[in-house]
Amino acid sequence: MKKSVSVVASKLFRPRSSPLIGLALGCLVLLLCLAVSISFGAAEISLSKIFAALTFFDGSADNLIIRTVRVPRSLIIVFVGAALAVAGALMQGLTRNPLADPGILGIESGAALAVVVAVFFYGNFSANAYVGYALVGASATAVLVYLFGSLGRSGLTPLNLTLAGAAVTTLLSSLTTGLLIVNQRTLESTRFWLAGSVAGRDFSLFIQVLPYLIVGFVMAFLISGQISLLNLGEDVARGLGQQTAWVKAIAAISVVLLAGSSVAIAGSVGFIGLVVPHVARFSVGVDYRWILPYAAIGGAILLLIADIFARLLVAPEELPLSVMTAMVGAPLFVYLARSQVKE
Repeated sequence: MKKSVSVVASKLFRPRSSPLIGLALGCLVLLLCLAVSISFGAAEISLSKIFAALTFFDGSADNLIIRTVRVPRSLIIVFVGAALAVAGALMQGLTRNPLADPGILGIESGAALAVVVAVFFYGNFSANAYVGYALVGASATAVLVYLFGSLGRSGLTPLNLTLAGAAVTTLLSSLTTGLLIVNQRTLESTRFWLAGSVAGRDFSLFIQVLPYLIVGFVMAFLISGQISLLNLGEDVARGLGQQTAWVKAIAAISVVLLAGSSVAIAGSVGFIGLVVPHVARFSVGVDYRWILPYAAIGGAILLLIADIFARLLVAPEELPLSVMTAMVGAPLFVYLARSQVKE
């Protein structure tokens, strides 16, 4: 009788240290970053006032700022950071490619292009309408990159997938830039969102995107053990009774939901999905049942810190999130690319 995938995974993959301690510490750091994010801004608010505003609404200016601006913004940042990190971890595990990332493989570019095309043809509309277009663009791009990466005698290798993603990303980014150049109205409507921003996002938009994010997270965590086995090779996974085609399909849908929803609400925020999974893998080894929760918490923390600095460095103005994340992600991407070439 064949053992279940979960039993096999538990014996094959063991974390390097106690992962629950790391999760607890990560949650504490996340709560601290949330408090700092809600506290700092154009109007600095003490932690005692934040706690009072969350427990009782008295109609004061500070309460309004906390409940209608700071808390929704921080929650959006947490979910977007977690979603991009989990999507990146899934892509790296699914393709066995350490360079895989929703931005590098073109999924974020596809979602952004779909939104820009919609604004170009149908005029300016509310940010709530971005969700559907972003998901369609992300799905189409994922299929396109997969098809291009499968061409050639060697088939779908990590290198072919990376090259296909880079080519598609360049093409889609060029098309997006072309549309923005020829239409000033489209540029004005989307330019700051395209650079990665959650400024002005309200709670209704977060509620609209939340179901897609939850479904994406649930699907990702349900197949985390199967992704660990898939990393051993498809032949090994099949020998252990895994339906690899279904695992890949579910993982792809999860990535599209997580990355597409993130782009719809926050624009293109690069490198979160590249950097955080490597940190999680270094902390707990190769078991994706632990990598995914570590990546979710790490992605939320990293994007919260990036958002705090984006608001404070040039206050009262605000830097795009992608500028802050690129400072960390770009050097790591160069290092990983060089190490892959040497191998």
